[in-house]
Amino acid sequence: MTQVFLADLIIGAHAGVLVSFPTDTVPALATIPEKAGLIFAAKQRSHDKPLILMAANAEDLWPYVKGSKKEYKVWQEVAEKYWPGGLTLVLPASDRIPKVMNPIDPTTIGIRVPKSAIAQTILAQTGPLATTSANFSGQPPLQTIAEIEAQFPQVLTLATTECQGETTGMGIPSTVAKWTGINWQILRQGAIKLDISSDN
Repeated sequence: MTQVFLADLIIGAHAGVLVSFPTDTVPALATIPEKAGLIFAAKQRSHDKPLILMAANAEDLWPYVKGSKKEYKVWQEVAEKYWPGGLTLVLPASDRIPKVMNPIDPTTIGIRVPKSAIAQTILAQTGPLATTSANFSGQPPLQTIAEIEAQFPQVLTLATTECQGETTGMGIPSTVAKWTGINWQILRQGAIKLDISSDN
């Protein structure tokens, strides 16, 4: 049985083990960025599919990206408009990002703030975590704690009692928008329709 209480899940995350918790989109599989290799191994995930750095708020994420003053202004405007929410921004990575999060192209990193009280509570105490959907690579995201437990018995999942009152995610992955240096390129259309015409 790998269901644990919130405090134990946070301790486990700090210790570098794999954890799972609900978000506003699909349940996350997460660990500290330095241990991101555990996620690739557990999911049987190809290294050309980078992970997302998720945090409780935008301020926790800006140190992990780098850009000009003008670019930061554009990024922050988009973040203020759509976060917390189902939008992942792929931006130039700062040297604080461990290469293991994006082994093929360590120059970029996807960042997101989830619109989920339980996820924000966890992330506020762990700091930014390397995350992805809880499922084997190429398969549909798992939706329930029971499914996650069955597929990933080694992962610490949040006890059902700890999730009461938390609305479950919509089951649709986040929209992924990559900064090209000039404007946004939609890599995956998901939960949020990004109005990119006004963000150029």
